[in-house]
Amino acid sequence: MRFNSTLSVMLFPAVVLCAPAHAGDVPFIRSSPDLDRWNYPFNSSPGTRPTASTFGNEAGSVMFDNRDGQMIVGWTTSGEIPAGNGPDGYAVLSCTIELMVANDLVFTYDSTVDPFTAFLPTSDSAFIEDSDAGQPIELFGTGFRGGFSLANWQETSPYGNGSVLDPQVRNAFALGYTRKGTAVDVSNSVRERWTPAPFAVGHIDGQVDGEAVAMNAVMRFQLDLNRPEVARFIAESLDQGRLLFSITSLTRTVQQGSNFPSFYCRENPLVEIQLASAARIELHVGLNPACVLEDLDCNGVVDAADLATLLSDWGSAGSADFNSNGIIDAADLSMLLNAWSN
Repeated sequence: MRFNSTLSVMLFPAVVLCAPAHAGDVPFIRSSPDLDRWNYPFNSSPGTRPTASTFGNEAGSVMFDNRDGQMIVGWTTSGEIPAGNGPDGYAVLSCTIELMVANDLVFTYDSTVDPFTAFLPTSDSAFIEDSDAGQPIELFGTGFRGGFSLANWQETSPYGNGSVLDPQVRNAFALGYTRKGTAVDVSNSVRERWTPAPFAVGHIDGQVDGEAVAMNAVMRFQLDLNRPEVARFIAESLDQGRLLFSITSLTRTVQQGSNFPSFYCRENPLVEIQLASAARIELHVGLNPACVLEDLDCNGVVDAADLATLLSDWGSAGSADFNSNGIIDAADLSMLLNAWSN
């Protein structure tokens, strides 16, 4: 695979370590986003458009990202879910995003991920014709480059650096993960010849694959929290108090074409008078209690297991060096015994 050297990436573990039992269920339910944007190079009014569409570029084109038309939706979560607890302070229980379709019977429903080979030029030896009609709508995280981050990117921020005709220049992009857990920009997965796994694929209750999708149909994205990297992405975002997702598709299009999915934004007049809906989120989170310093295995009690860890590292530096003097000694043992659970 080919990845952009300017991309900020993170490596996540293949498994999530067990955390102490979380406290309750903190719901975060919003019927409209705090921001939404059609993230497209020729969007002249970022952050204020009434609709946002998703589509791919022409097969084999050297211009634009493969996932050319993207939509970003986001929420500030710190009002209901306390920020700053550290990523391990959040147990993500469920997360569902909903969008409402803004155009009528112009794109075909597909509820399954299509391989990158279906989007190659037909002249490519690896091309395999798609086995089903339509292309799925896929939800990913949002990543940043060009000096932007989750903290400072806004829905009106510049699209990118360099020519908008070039791929991999957008400042906010659809973020997914390799099989090794590395965070990458998935916007050019066809050129890079791989098939990323989305956080969720859009589903419409009662809709049959291959059918045209009607206006005002509700498309639901149930995020796959069985994937540790997805849960970790949400937890890291909650720690910063903001949560942003990118909705994409590889819907086939041609220059000046218009047969692609479109969704309502919060600025749409129909949304403002409550005849249509912008992006909705329902998120449920448990707050993990912070571990005391001496609870080395973070199981909620200071006990014999923590003592065994301290004694095994006696005389050296390690996690049981509670007073940070460079050596585990009697002073650290005294601190552990003083914190011993009754």
